[in-house]
Amino acid sequence: MSFPLLTATAALPAVGAVATAAVPAARRTAAKWLALLVSLATLALAITILVRFDPGGARYQLTESHAWIADFGVRYELGVDGIAVALVALTALLIPFIVLAGWNDADPLETGSRRWRPTQGFFALILAVEAMVLISFEATDVFVFYIFFEAMLIPMYFLIGGFGDRAHAQGEAAASTQRSYAAVKFLLYNLVGGLIMLAAVIGLYVVAGSFSLADIAHARATGSLHMATSTERWLFLGFFFAFAVKAPLWPLHTWLPNAMQEATAPVAVLITAVVDKVGTFAMLRFCLQLFPEASKWATPAILVLALISIVYGALLAVGQRDIKRLVAYASISHFGFIIMGIFAMTSQGQSGATLYMVNHGISTAALMLVAGFLISRRGSRLIADYGGVQKVAPVLAGTFLIGSLATLSLPGLAPFVSEFLVLVGTFTRYPVIGIVATIGIVLAALYTLVLYQRTMTGPVKPAVSAMPDLRARELVVVAPLIVLLIFLGVYPKPVTDIVNPAVKQTMSDVHKTDPKPSVEAAK
Repeated sequence: MSFPLLTATAALPAVGAVATAAVPAARRTAAKWLALLVSLATLALAITILVRFDPGGARYQLTESHAWIADFGVRYELGVDGIAVALVALTALLIPFIVLAGWNDADPLETGSRRWRPTQGFFALILAVEAMVLISFEATDVFVFYIFFEAMLIPMYFLIGGFGDRAHAQGEAAASTQRSYAAVKFLLYNLVGGLIMLAAVIGLYVVAGSFSLADIAHARATGSLHMATSTERWLFLGFFFAFAVKAPLWPLHTWLPNAMQEATAPVAVLITAVVDKVGTFAMLRFCLQLFPEASKWATPAILVLALISIVYGALLAVGQRDIKRLVAYASISHFGFIIMGIFAMTSQGQSGATLYMVNHGISTAALMLVAGFLISRRGSRLIADYGGVQKVAPVLAGTFLIGSLATLSLPGLAPFVSEFLVLVGTFTRYPVIGIVATIGIVLAALYTLVLYQRTMTGPVKPAVSAMPDLRARELVVVAPLIVLLIFLGVYPKPVTDIVNPAVKQTMSDVHKTDPKPSVEAAK
């Protein structure tokens, strides 16, 4: 039997989470180092998957299949295509930076305080989320995917509600109330989506007799799967609703700004750069593959919702006074672009959407983590409390500028390529949608540049006059992300070469081909 590489990649952080939680309370530094080493070892396994994956080979590779609950047709089946490989690599890459960035976020509060923030629990929960996200990307059995899709809500609930941002102007009691509200809202929204999906998962088994993607694809290819049009549409809506909540798509997005505002900056990155990607990934893997006709039927409505997300999220970002809420609404706008690219049903759109998932993860991590370092120094999330930071902390300001420029998709930085592909892919089939979506680009330039101007330029405010620049640990967190933003902005080919074959398979699943260009012959 070959080495179960996919299982090992997900099992390692799961075991690491248990081991980190078991470290004695007085040895919190040891727990931090253990979590960091486990995340780096997981990254090494993810790199091994990346190296061993053959973009020109079978659709699903490094597969594992074992009987699990035989009476109900549930098998433990894993496999990765190019889209999953890219997101596995992204997840494993970001977790070490999240751990390093949150190095002191769960330490005891101020000297003299008797309150203890359980450091071991904080890092154990991060590793637990990583394990569940990784196996969600790897699962090719719908039931296995559903279990971990829902299970990741539990550690995320405690990370949001138990380890909130300390920069709260209204005191610890108010902060605790706000954190609890954000955590409960996150949990309820996602639980409702998950329960609706559960009904659809059961319905799929009743119709198809299996949870396995391979079995269902074979039954569809041989004509032995008979699914009524109305049944397929209802099942599609059950799956899509859960994924749209996770993504998040307007109008199911309202939990995200609260969660990102109240969470620590590293946990906010974990939410929007890692966990939320499961929703958009699942739209490609499950919605389009399992319900191709229903996906085409729902496309016009989904494109309208995505367009609203793009413009609405950007408009609300413009008016924000809180740095973290601004980034949250910007992410809602960006997820609108991703979903628009998926349902444009063109190879450029879906390749751009997948690339956008990767690039958004890197750019949001860079911006939010630097913003977290900024907020921890000043003790405030309000934009109005800053000014002139670039004069006292030029490296912090410079990295913040690059993260901001990546957020507005400046040419030469990674998000530009993916946003361009999404817009081109959408315009070729839905020109009006593509044109209106460009409003989001204009608004992105407005909210990111205004954010930088108000926080980093102008007279130095007294409260930031003694602000220290980035320290060595913080530079180790930020510098690799900046390098990746520039590298993938200039040379995205390593990622597109991996995802393009998987995109072609998805296009084949929904029986779509790219529109032929219509150009008048030159006279």
